[in-house]
Amino acid sequence: MLTFGTLGPSGSNHDWVARRYLAFHRLDRAGLALYDDFDAAFRDLLGERIQHVIQAAVHPSVTGTVARLRGRAHVIDSFVSPSQAMAILTRSEIERPSSLGLQMATRDYADISRWQRLVGEETTIAVARGLLEGRYDSGLTLSRIADEHPGRFRIEETIGRVVDPWLVYGLTPTCRDDLLAWPDSPAARLYRQGLEM
Repeated sequence: MLTFGTLGPSGSNHDWVARRYLAFHRLDRAGLALYDDFDAAFRDLLGERIQHVIQAAVHPSVTGTVARLRGRAHVIDSFVSPSQAMAILTRSEIERPSSLGLQMATRDYADISRWQRLVGEETTIAVARGLLEGRYDSGLTLSRIADEHPGRFRIEETIGRVVDPWLVYGLTPTCRDDLLAWPDSPAARLYRQGLEM
């Protein structure tokens, strides 16, 4: 069975975007394995227990991953996708929040200078769990968490959907000696329009 791996848990942005990628390619019979960390996913890729890994290119582990896998696994595809809508949520009973949970790759999505203590989490879903458990006052997480728990949170700041680049890894390289790009991509059309001006 063709299986892709990505960062979990279920409902995370990695899970959500990976499912959209599989649907785009009409891979409805492909499996999706969710991992607690990318090290485990890449171990399974190298051990041929899964065939591909999907990772946000802004994930903090990307640089080290590409360097460590060189010659053993390869970036075989890339794409651009918006995330699920995000926001900074604060627990309703907290008047002046002082602690903020966040996945550190999201720290520049908003001005977080008013929070005195930052708590790093692996995923935005982990941030939601931390908020629900009361481990911090506010969290930069998925907006839908407020809707799923009416009255528990207020929205401090709406961030919306963030558009990120994504990488797909596999054991068989798709790029040899030439540039691998989409010659009729939306960006290519923009370039041609710019030349015609």
